[in-house]
Amino acid sequence: MSKNNLINYGFSGKELFAAEEYINTKNEDAYFPARIIEERREQYRVVWEGGETTAIIKGSFYKTLEEGDMHEETLYPVVGDFVVIKHNSSGPSLIETVLPRRSQFSRVDFLGHAAGYAKNVKEQVNSANFDYIFIMSSLNYDLNLNRLARYLTASLQSGAMPVFVLTKADLVEDPEARAAEVSRMIAGISTNVPVFCISNKTGYGLEELKPFLEPGKTVVFLGSSGVGKSSLLNALADEYLMDVKAIREDDSRGRHTTTYRQLFRIASGALVIDTPGMRELGLWDAKEGISLAFSDVEELFTSCRFNDCSHTNEPGCAVLAALEDGSLAPEKWESYKAQMKENAFVTSHSEYLRKKQAFQKSLAIHSKSRRNKHE
Repeated sequence: MSKNNLINYGFSGKELFAAEEYINTKNEDAYFPARIIEERREQYRVVWEGGETTAIIKGSFYKTLEEGDMHEETLYPVVGDFVVIKHNSSGPSLIETVLPRRSQFSRVDFLGHAAGYAKNVKEQVNSANFDYIFIMSSLNYDLNLNRLARYLTASLQSGAMPVFVLTKADLVEDPEARAAEVSRMIAGISTNVPVFCISNKTGYGLEELKPFLEPGKTVVFLGSSGVGKSSLLNALADEYLMDVKAIREDDSRGRHTTTYRQLFRIASGALVIDTPGMRELGLWDAKEGISLAFSDVEELFTSCRFNDCSHTNEPGCAVLAALEDGSLAPEKWESYKAQMKENAFVTSHSEYLRKKQAFQKSLAIHSKSRRNKHE
């Protein structure tokens, strides 16, 4: 594989230039641009001009995690990242730096507890540098409009284009009617977000996805377990890349198939990132994405009589007036409040965690200083 062929794995001139800038600061010939195509715990597979190789991260990444710097932690390598490696022909190469990201998908990682009930939270970057997000849901019992609204808000925050892909069209009598429900939900949040119904089993609708699967373009699959992400990957690749497990008949819930993140290059030349199914999506620092998705709702706030209006029972409340005259759908208002409440929880707890970590770090430094003084 030549450096030019890195373009086949999504590299643009911008990433290659950034890589060259970093490499020029080194005095060795062992540094190369690469892209992460697989992540398993603390070991990675990367593509570079010499082909594929195993890589690990250098110690400074671990130091960042230990010090609890939440901002720097977002540069922790994930699948899809463009990086610079120090190549090692006799063992794992070393990931030296993560290049600036075009896009990323972040969710909340609730530490040590069931999702939604943890005392400590941190950001978990799921994947990076993708052009499209295929938001996937099956058309049978799994279809949940509230969950899809949350996926859409997070996707708008990511920097990529969301595309709804509703799977298992062969299992419902009128898939287009159910797709219309999703379209109505989307219309209340954003515009120009396409919705497609497909069946991996029959091939129905797959042709309509081709415009998003151009050579060098990257797509990330997001959705709960059992919606058909692995089946769609196999169908688009026209080969068997991932294992597929059957859903449970009683509730249409899926069993986890993908257990780690991978990037595949399929027959069309497009790149697909498959992710483990997410039981619950938590939005990380999503205020910007929520404001983007609900700009018309927040615009109403400027017309309220009182600046501190709670939008519950105050006279002259523009939100209550819009709900009464029908210009604001109750479902949209409830969705806005729910997502803002979740974001407030994440923001307050992450701030608590940052302060706790800063205090623990200063305490450790103080203790070390006292020990050194007495030695």
